Amino acid sequence: MTDDYLIEKEKGGTRMCLAVSGKVLKIEGNKGIVEIGNMKREVFMHLVPDVCVDEYVLVHAGCAIETIDEEEAKITLDIFKELLYNEVRL
Repeated sequence: MTDDYLIEKEKGGTRMCLAVSGKVLKIEGNKGIVEIGNMKREVFMHLVPDVCVDEYVLVHAGCAIETIDEEEAKITLDIFKELLYNEVRL
């Protein structure tokens, strides 16, 4: 644990990191192109070496960190769309 984490915890707050789901469109070596919503991003794939094109992954900080099924990916993307819609309406 870092000092920043402990200080934030003492103040009663915590930090949270998010990962977004996306569809793998292309893989070349340890990098791939992942479609997240209507965006395409180059991400590192070294943490999910067995992933294939047309499968879904969770992307965090430029790295695919886990494979997930299509249904879970779509649920996650729908939640992000709803959050964005509600944020824009405010």
